[in-house]
Amino acid sequence: MEWDEAQTFPLDVVKKLGKLGYMGAIFPEDLGGAGLGYSDYSSIIEELSRVDGSVGIIVAAHSSLCTNHIYKSGTKEQRERYVPKLASGEWIGCWSLTEPEAGSDAAGTRTTAVRHDGGWVLNGAKTFTTNAHYADVCVAMAVTERSAAQHGISAFIGEKGTPGFRAGKKENKLGLRASATGEVIFQDSRLGAGQILGAPGQGFIDSLKTLDGGRISIAALSIGMAQGAYDAALKYSKLRKQFGRPISEFQAIQHKLVDMATSIDASRLLTYRAASMLDRGERVTRESAMAKLFASEAAVSICNEAVQIHGGYGFIKDYPVEKFYRDVKLCTIGEGTSEIQRLVIARQLLKD
Repeated sequence: MEWDEAQTFPLDVVKKLGKLGYMGAIFPEDLGGAGLGYSDYSSIIEELSRVDGSVGIIVAAHSSLCTNHIYKSGTKEQRERYVPKLASGEWIGCWSLTEPEAGSDAAGTRTTAVRHDGGWVLNGAKTFTTNAHYADVCVAMAVTERSAAQHGISAFIGEKGTPGFRAGKKENKLGLRASATGEVIFQDSRLGAGQILGAPGQGFIDSLKTLDGGRISIAALSIGMAQGAYDAALKYSKLRKQFGRPISEFQAIQHKLVDMATSIDASRLLTYRAASMLDRGERVTRESAMAKLFASEAAVSICNEAVQIHGGYGFIKDYPVEKFYRDVKLCTIGEGTSEIQRLVIARQLLKD
Protein backbone atom coordinates (compact mmCIF):
# COMPACT_ATOMS: atom_id res chain seq x y z
CA MET A 1 0.00 0.00 0.00
CA GLU A 2 2.90 2.37 0.68
CA TRP A 3 4.32 1.69 -2.77
CA ASP A 4 0.86 2.26 -4.26
CA GLU A 5 0.32 5.58 -2.47
CA ALA A 6 3.76 6.94 -3.38
CA GLN A 7 3.98 5.28 -6.82
CA THR A 8 7.27 3.71 -5.68
CA PHE A 9 8.91 1.31 -8.10
CA PRO A 10 10.11 -1.61 -5.91
CA LEU A 11 13.58 -1.82 -7.43
CA ASP A 12 15.12 -3.67 -4.48
CA VAL A 13 12.45 -6.37 -4.71
CA VAL A 14 12.95 -6.68 -8.47
CA LYS A 15 16.67 -7.21 -7.96
CA LYS A 16 15.96 -9.89 -5.32
CA LEU A 17 13.56 -11.59 -7.73
CA GLY A 18 16.40 -11.67 -10.24
CA LYS A 19 18.70 -13.40 -7.76
CA LEU A 20 15.97 -15.97 -7.04
CA GLY A 21 15.66 -16.76 -10.74
CA TYR A 22 12.16 -15.35 -11.24
CA MET A 23 13.15 -12.68 -13.78
CA GLY A 24 14.48 -15.37 -16.12
CA ALA A 25 12.20 -18.27 -15.22
CA ILE A 26 11.35 -19.32 -18.80
CA PHE A 27 14.85 -19.10 -20.27
CA PRO A 28 17.44 -21.90 -20.49
CA GLU A 29 20.10 -22.26 -17.87
CA ASP A 30 22.93 -21.80 -20.37
CA LEU A 31 21.65 -18.25 -20.88
CA GLY A 32 21.33 -17.56 -17.16
CA GLY A 33 17.67 -18.53 -16.84
CA ALA A 34 15.96 -20.96 -14.49
CA GLY A 35 15.05 -23.43 -17.24
CA LEU A 36 11.38 -23.59 -16.24
CA GLY A 37 8.30 -23.74 -18.44
CA TYR A 38 5.31 -21.45 -18.86
CA SER A 39 3.28 -23.53 -16.39
CA ASP A 40 5.84 -22.81 -13.66
CA TYR A 41 6.14 -19.20 -14.77
CA SER A 42 2.35 -18.77 -14.58
CA SER A 43 2.45 -19.92 -10.96
CA ILE A 44 5.16 -17.34 -10.23
CA ILE A 45 3.17 -14.47 -11.74
CA GLU A 46 0.01 -15.64 -9.97
CA GLU A 47 1.64 -15.84 -6.54
CA LEU A 48 3.37 -12.45 -6.85
CA SER A 49 0.12 -10.85 -8.01
CA ARG A 50 -1.81 -12.44 -5.15
CA VAL A 51 0.00 -9.89 -2.98
CA ASP A 52 0.74 -7.07 -5.43
CA GLY A 53 -0.20 -6.93 -9.10
CA SER A 54 2.41 -4.23 -9.70
CA VAL A 55 5.22 -6.67 -8.96
CA GLY A 56 3.52 -9.30 -11.12
CA ILE A 57 3.26 -7.04 -14.15
CA ILE A 58 6.83 -5.77 -13.77
CA VAL A 59 8.09 -9.36 -14.01
CA ALA A 60 5.63 -10.23 -16.79
CA ALA A 61 6.54 -7.33 -19.08
CA HIS A 62 10.24 -7.90 -18.47
CA SER A 63 10.11 -11.67 -19.06
CA SER A 64 7.37 -12.68 -21.47
CA LEU A 65 7.56 -9.57 -23.64
CA CYS A 66 11.01 -7.95 -23.75
CA THR A 67 13.34 -10.84 -22.93
CA ASN A 68 11.21 -13.46 -24.66
CA HIS A 69 11.06 -11.45 -27.90
CA ILE A 70 14.87 -11.28 -27.90
CA TYR A 71 15.17 -14.97 -27.04
CA LYS A 72 12.68 -16.11 -29.68
CA SER A 73 13.63 -13.76 -32.53
CA GLY A 74 17.20 -12.71 -31.82
CA THR A 75 20.47 -13.89 -33.30
CA LYS A 76 22.88 -16.01 -31.27
CA GLU A 77 24.91 -12.88 -30.57
CA GLN A 78 21.83 -10.93 -29.41
CA ARG A 79 20.71 -13.76 -27.14
CA GLU A 80 24.16 -14.04 -25.57
CA ARG A 81 24.46 -10.29 -25.11
CA TYR A 82 21.06 -9.54 -23.62
CA VAL A 83 19.33 -12.62 -22.19
CA PRO A 84 21.80 -13.43 -19.36
CA LYS A 85 21.73 -9.89 -17.97
CA LEU A 86 17.95 -9.69 -18.28
CA ALA A 87 17.41 -13.17 -16.82
CA SER A 88 19.54 -12.33 -13.79
CA GLY A 89 17.70 -9.07 -13.15
CA GLU A 90 20.94 -7.10 -13.62
CA TRP A 91 19.12 -5.36 -16.46
CA ILE A 92 15.41 -4.58 -16.58
CA GLY A 93 13.55 -4.82 -19.87
CA CYS A 94 10.54 -3.14 -21.45
CA TRP A 95 8.59 -3.76 -24.65
CA SER A 96 7.07 -0.96 -26.74
CA LEU A 97 4.36 -1.59 -29.30
CA THR A 98 1.52 0.83 -28.47
CA GLU A 99 1.53 4.44 -29.68
CA PRO A 100 -0.86 7.37 -29.09
CA GLU A 101 -2.51 6.65 -32.47
CA ALA A 102 -1.82 2.90 -32.60
CA GLY A 103 -3.40 0.97 -29.75
CA SER A 104 -5.61 -1.94 -30.77
CA ASP A 105 -4.63 -1.05 -34.34
CA ALA A 106 -0.97 -1.86 -33.75
CA ALA A 107 -0.42 -2.07 -37.49
CA GLY A 108 -0.94 1.71 -37.53
CA THR A 109 2.52 2.28 -36.02
CA ARG A 110 4.03 5.68 -36.86
CA THR A 111 7.50 5.38 -35.33
CA THR A 112 9.98 5.09 -38.20
CA ALA A 113 13.38 3.46 -38.68
CA VAL A 114 15.47 4.60 -41.64
CA ARG A 115 18.72 3.02 -42.80
CA HIS A 116 21.74 5.30 -42.27
CA ASP A 117 25.51 4.67 -42.36
CA GLY A 118 25.09 0.94 -42.01
CA GLY A 119 22.68 1.26 -39.10
CA TRP A 120 19.28 2.75 -38.35
CA VAL A 121 17.86 6.10 -37.24
CA LEU A 122 14.64 5.89 -35.23
CA ASN A 123 12.09 8.66 -34.71
CA GLY A 124 8.79 8.43 -32.87
CA ALA A 125 7.13 7.89 -29.51
CA LYS A 126 5.65 4.81 -27.87
CA THR A 127 3.22 4.93 -24.97
CA PHE A 128 1.87 2.73 -22.15
CA THR A 129 5.22 0.97 -21.81
CA THR A 130 5.59 -0.99 -18.56
CA ASN A 131 9.01 -0.48 -16.88
CA ALA A 132 9.83 2.38 -19.29
CA HIS A 133 11.58 4.54 -16.69
CA TYR A 134 13.68 1.74 -15.20
CA ALA A 135 14.51 -0.29 -18.29
CA ASP A 136 18.07 -0.88 -19.45
CA VAL A 137 16.83 -2.55 -22.63
CA CYS A 138 13.79 -1.75 -24.77
CA VAL A 139 12.36 -3.79 -27.63
CA ALA A 140 10.41 -1.37 -29.83
CA MET A 141 8.52 -1.63 -33.11
CA ALA A 142 9.13 0.83 -35.94
CA VAL A 143 8.09 1.14 -39.58
CA THR A 144 10.87 0.28 -42.02
CA GLU A 145 8.72 0.08 -45.15
CA ARG A 146 5.47 2.04 -45.05
CA SER A 147 4.02 0.57 -48.26
CA ALA A 148 4.17 -2.96 -46.83
CA ALA A 149 1.72 -2.12 -44.00
CA GLN A 150 2.06 -4.57 -41.10
CA HIS A 151 4.71 -6.49 -43.04
CA GLY A 152 6.83 -3.34 -43.05
CA ILE A 153 7.17 -3.12 -39.25
CA SER A 154 10.47 -4.22 -37.72
CA ALA A 155 11.62 -4.74 -34.13
CA PHE A 156 14.66 -3.01 -32.64
CA ILE A 157 16.65 -3.28 -29.44
CA GLY A 158 17.37 0.04 -27.78
CA GLU A 159 19.79 0.36 -24.85
CA LYS A 160 19.68 2.87 -22.03
CA GLY A 161 22.11 5.70 -22.66
CA THR A 162 21.80 5.63 -26.44
CA PRO A 163 21.68 9.27 -27.66
CA GLY A 164 18.16 10.28 -28.68
CA PHE A 165 16.55 7.39 -26.77
CA ARG A 166 14.82 8.19 -23.48
CA ALA A 167 11.77 7.68 -21.32
CA GLY A 168 9.11 10.41 -21.54
CA LYS A 169 6.06 11.14 -19.46
CA LYS A 170 5.34 8.77 -16.58
CA GLU A 171 1.62 8.04 -16.36
CA ASN A 172 -0.38 8.67 -13.17
CA LYS A 173 -2.54 5.56 -13.12
CA LEU A 174 -5.74 4.31 -11.51
CA GLY A 175 -4.07 1.11 -10.34
CA LEU A 176 -0.83 -0.88 -10.47
CA ARG A 177 0.74 2.35 -9.33
CA ALA A 178 4.03 0.84 -8.16
CA SER A 179 4.61 -0.25 -11.75
CA ALA A 180 6.12 2.56 -13.81
CA THR A 181 4.24 3.01 -17.09
CA GLY A 182 5.09 5.71 -19.59
CA GLU A 183 6.42 6.91 -22.90
CA VAL A 184 9.50 5.77 -24.77
CA ILE A 185 10.85 8.41 -27.14
CA PHE A 186 13.22 8.08 -30.09
CA GLN A 187 14.55 11.35 -31.48
CA ASP A 188 17.11 10.85 -34.23
CA SER A 189 18.30 7.88 -32.22
CA ARG A 190 21.04 5.96 -34.02
CA LEU A 191 21.09 2.19 -33.59
CA GLY A 192 23.67 -0.17 -35.01
CA ALA A 193 22.98 -2.77 -37.70
CA GLY A 194 23.07 -5.44 -35.01
CA GLN A 195 20.20 -3.88 -33.11
CA ILE A 196 17.42 -4.88 -35.49
CA LEU A 197 15.65 -7.84 -33.91
CA GLY A 198 14.58 -10.53 -36.36
CA ALA A 199 14.29 -10.02 -40.10
CA PRO A 200 13.33 -6.57 -41.47
CA GLY A 201 9.55 -6.37 -41.80
CA GLN A 202 9.02 -9.31 -39.45
CA GLY A 203 8.65 -7.31 -36.22
CA PHE A 204 4.86 -7.17 -36.17
CA ILE A 205 4.51 -10.89 -36.91
CA ASP A 206 7.04 -11.72 -34.18
CA SER A 207 5.14 -9.40 -31.82
CA LEU A 208 1.95 -11.40 -32.33
CA LYS A 209 3.83 -14.59 -31.44
CA THR A 210 5.29 -12.87 -28.37
CA LEU A 211 1.80 -11.79 -27.32
CA ASP A 212 0.63 -15.41 -27.30
CA GLY A 213 2.85 -15.92 -24.27
CA GLY A 214 2.18 -12.43 -22.94
CA ARG A 215 -1.55 -13.16 -22.74
CA ILE A 216 -0.84 -16.15 -20.54
CA SER A 217 1.04 -13.72 -18.28
CA ILE A 218 -1.97 -11.41 -18.06
CA ALA A 219 -4.27 -14.36 -17.36
CA ALA A 220 -1.98 -15.43 -14.50
CA LEU A 221 -1.82 -11.83 -13.28
CA SER A 222 -5.63 -11.74 -13.26
CA ILE A 223 -5.90 -15.01 -11.34
CA GLY A 224 -3.40 -13.85 -8.74
CA MET A 225 -5.25 -10.62 -7.99
CA ALA A 226 -8.60 -12.41 -8.02
CA GLN A 227 -7.25 -14.98 -5.56
CA GLY A 228 -5.90 -12.24 -3.30
CA ALA A 229 -9.25 -10.45 -3.30
CA TYR A 230 -11.13 -13.70 -2.71
CA ASP A 231 -8.87 -14.67 0.19
CA ALA A 232 -9.47 -11.29 1.81
CA ALA A 233 -13.24 -11.49 1.27
CA LEU A 234 -13.47 -15.04 2.66
CA LYS A 235 -11.50 -14.09 5.77
CA TYR A 236 -13.56 -10.92 6.29
CA SER A 237 -16.86 -12.78 5.87
CA LYS A 238 -15.96 -15.07 8.75
CA LEU A 239 -15.05 -12.18 11.05
CA ARG A 240 -17.70 -9.58 10.18
CA LYS A 241 -20.90 -10.00 12.20
CA GLN A 242 -24.34 -8.66 11.38
CA PHE A 243 -27.63 -9.61 12.99
CA GLY A 244 -25.68 -11.52 15.62
CA ARG A 245 -23.74 -13.89 13.36
CA PRO A 246 -20.87 -13.91 10.82
CA ILE A 247 -22.00 -12.77 7.40
CA SER A 248 -20.46 -15.97 5.95
CA GLU A 249 -23.51 -17.77 7.34
CA PHE A 250 -25.84 -15.82 5.07
CA GLN A 251 -26.71 -17.55 1.81
CA ALA A 252 -26.28 -14.39 -0.25
CA ILE A 253 -22.65 -14.11 0.85
CA GLN A 254 -22.08 -17.85 0.39
CA HIS A 255 -23.32 -17.67 -3.19
CA LYS A 256 -20.91 -14.82 -3.93
CA LEU A 257 -18.00 -16.80 -2.50
CA VAL A 258 -18.98 -19.91 -4.46
CA ASP A 259 -19.15 -18.01 -7.75
CA MET A 260 -15.81 -16.32 -7.03
CA ALA A 261 -14.05 -19.59 -6.18
CA THR A 262 -15.50 -21.37 -9.22
CA SER A 263 -14.45 -18.58 -11.58
CA ILE A 264 -10.91 -18.63 -10.19
CA ASP A 265 -10.63 -22.37 -10.74
CA ALA A 266 -12.01 -22.12 -14.26
CA SER A 267 -9.60 -19.27 -15.07
CA ARG A 268 -6.68 -21.23 -13.68
CA LEU A 269 -7.52 -24.32 -15.72
CA LEU A 270 -7.82 -22.33 -18.95
CA THR A 271 -4.50 -20.64 -18.21
CA TYR A 272 -2.63 -23.84 -17.39
CA ARG A 273 -4.02 -25.48 -20.51
CA ALA A 274 -2.54 -22.70 -22.65
CA ALA A 275 0.73 -22.73 -20.67
CA SER A 276 1.18 -26.50 -20.95
CA MET A 277 0.46 -26.37 -24.69
CA LEU A 278 3.07 -23.63 -25.11
CA ASP A 279 5.56 -25.74 -23.14
CA ARG A 280 4.96 -28.55 -25.65
CA GLY A 281 5.70 -26.19 -28.52
CA GLU A 282 2.11 -26.01 -29.75
CA ARG A 283 0.39 -22.95 -31.24
CA VAL A 284 -1.68 -21.25 -28.53
CA THR A 285 -3.17 -18.17 -30.20
CA ARG A 286 -6.75 -19.26 -29.48
CA GLU A 287 -6.08 -20.82 -26.09
CA SER A 288 -4.04 -17.93 -24.69
CA ALA A 289 -6.64 -15.40 -25.89
CA MET A 290 -9.42 -17.45 -24.28
CA ALA A 291 -7.49 -17.68 -21.00
CA LYS A 292 -6.75 -13.96 -21.00
CA LEU A 293 -10.31 -12.98 -21.92
CA PHE A 294 -12.01 -15.22 -19.37
CA ALA A 295 -9.54 -14.73 -16.52
CA SER A 296 -9.37 -10.94 -16.81
CA GLU A 297 -13.13 -10.41 -16.99
CA ALA A 298 -13.72 -12.94 -14.19
CA ALA A 299 -11.09 -11.22 -12.05
CA VAL A 300 -12.75 -7.82 -12.45
CA SER A 301 -16.05 -9.36 -11.33
CA ILE A 302 -14.42 -11.18 -8.41
CA CYS A 303 -12.67 -8.05 -7.13
CA ASN A 304 -15.95 -6.16 -7.45
CA GLU A 305 -17.71 -8.79 -5.33
CA ALA A 306 -14.88 -8.73 -2.78
CA VAL A 307 -15.49 -5.02 -2.29
CA GLN A 308 -19.23 -5.69 -2.02
CA ILE A 309 -18.71 -8.35 0.66
CA HIS A 310 -16.67 -5.85 2.66
CA GLY A 311 -19.50 -3.31 2.39
CA GLY A 312 -18.41 0.20 3.37
CA TYR A 313 -15.03 -1.09 4.50
CA GLY A 314 -14.38 -2.27 0.94
CA PHE A 315 -14.22 1.39 -0.02
CA ILE A 316 -11.58 2.14 2.63
CA LYS A 317 -7.82 1.83 2.11
CA ASP A 318 -7.40 0.06 5.46
CA TYR A 319 -8.49 -3.11 3.66
CA PRO A 320 -6.74 -4.63 0.62
CA VAL A 321 -9.73 -5.20 -1.64
CA GLU A 322 -10.02 -1.63 -2.90
CA LYS A 323 -6.48 -1.90 -4.24
CA PHE A 324 -7.18 -5.21 -5.98
CA TYR A 325 -10.32 -3.58 -7.42
CA ARG A 326 -8.28 -0.73 -8.93
CA ASP A 327 -5.36 -2.84 -10.04
CA VAL A 328 -7.26 -5.61 -11.80
CA LYS A 329 -9.04 -3.48 -14.40
CA LEU A 330 -5.89 -3.18 -16.47
CA CYS A 331 -6.05 -6.91 -17.21
CA THR A 332 -9.05 -6.41 -19.52
CA ILE A 333 -7.10 -3.76 -21.45
CA GLY A 334 -3.36 -4.54 -21.53
CA GLU A 335 -1.85 -6.83 -24.21
CA GLY A 336 -5.07 -6.68 -26.20
CA THR A 337 -8.44 -5.54 -24.92
CA SER A 338 -11.26 -7.98 -24.27
CA GLU A 339 -12.80 -6.81 -27.54
CA ILE A 340 -9.61 -7.64 -29.44
CA GLN A 341 -9.39 -11.05 -27.72
CA ARG A 342 -12.85 -11.86 -29.03
CA LEU A 343 -11.75 -10.92 -32.55
CA VAL A 344 -8.63 -13.09 -32.22
CA ILE A 345 -10.64 -16.06 -30.94
CA ALA A 346 -13.34 -15.64 -33.61
CA ARG A 347 -10.69 -15.60 -36.34
CA GLN A 348 -9.22 -18.84 -34.99
CA LEU A 349 -12.62 -20.51 -34.70
CA LEU A 350 -13.75 -19.57 -38.17
CA LYS A 351 -10.60 -20.72 -39.94
CA ASP A 352 -10.91 -24.27 -38.50
